[in-house]
Amino acid sequence: MVTIQKHGYSGIILPDYGIGLDIDTNAVPHVFISHAHADHMPRNRKISVYATPATAALMRVRGFTGNITELPFKESIQVGDARVTLYPAGHILGSAMTYIETSEGSVLYTGDYRNPPSPCTEGFECPENVDVFITEATFSLPIYRWKSHDELFQEIRSFAVDCRSKNEVPVFLTYNLGKAQEVMMALAQTQIPVQIHGAGFPLCEIYTKFGMDLGNYSRYNRKTVSDGILITPSSSLNTPIITDIKNHKIAYCSGWASLESRRAQINVDKLIPISDHIDFFELIDLCKRLNPEHVYITHTPNSEVVTHYLSDVGIASSSLDLEYPGTE
Repeated sequence: MVTIQKHGYSGIILPDYGIGLDIDTNAVPHVFISHAHADHMPRNRKISVYATPATAALMRVRGFTGNITELPFKESIQVGDARVTLYPAGHILGSAMTYIETSEGSVLYTGDYRNPPSPCTEGFECPENVDVFITEATFSLPIYRWKSHDELFQEIRSFAVDCRSKNEVPVFLTYNLGKAQEVMMALAQTQIPVQIHGAGFPLCEIYTKFGMDLGNYSRYNRKTVSDGILITPSSSLNTPIITDIKNHKIAYCSGWASLESRRAQINVDKLIPISDHIDFFELIDLCKRLNPEHVYITHTPNSEVVTHYLSDVGIASSSLDLEYPGTE
């Protein structure tokens, strides 16, 4: 079986093949980046990496200046004694699972992923045969089972339309990358103008460039924000971006919104549990379908629950103990 090692706080290397997965340095010759969220991008912004074209574009906007070899989905590349292919992960635009084929067996590293995929991505697809499966498990408890995207998108639209009918300004708290654009896609058919936080605006331009319909949107403008909808990160709470808006109502959009305690913690009017990560049941089902020789569990608050369920169906698993940021 292929040797798998933790590298740093949140990266993985295959030392025998010179391959790094979401690592921070050029510790090995070939570094593959799964997607452009900060906890998966290299902290060293000048190293050489491989990524999908959309991830490369998002990384550039987010300050990465190193060399990026763009690798489109399902176009394989030979690196030393290994063959590497990127598959769409369904997490955010450009997000990829890394599939590595070697003489010792195959490895699939998910990065962050969602199945069924976010509608604001290139979809989800994975190979049929996997010997070693390295999966994130951010929502690795049976309390997490997501509603369909159709249901969640309707919740988003209903909240916005109801607010505007009462002359209230709907404010959606989201991450600037990924969740914000997903919410914008949900809102597009309402034709209500959307303003997005300044840090999120250039990211939206990348989404539009890659064919995603985000509707009628513009950068946050204090003078006109009350005319439509505002999308902004949770860090804007208790700041003038929100407090200056009279008659606003706040919806918190996150997988963590499935916890009712979040309403009191962040003082919002509505919780919409929309996540860009796989839920517990989807994770177990995928492991059963792939039926690998071993599953490594990463980015989880408690790997024992997943290992228990997998052992019941005869799948060996263990934790790689990567950094768990508790964020999407």
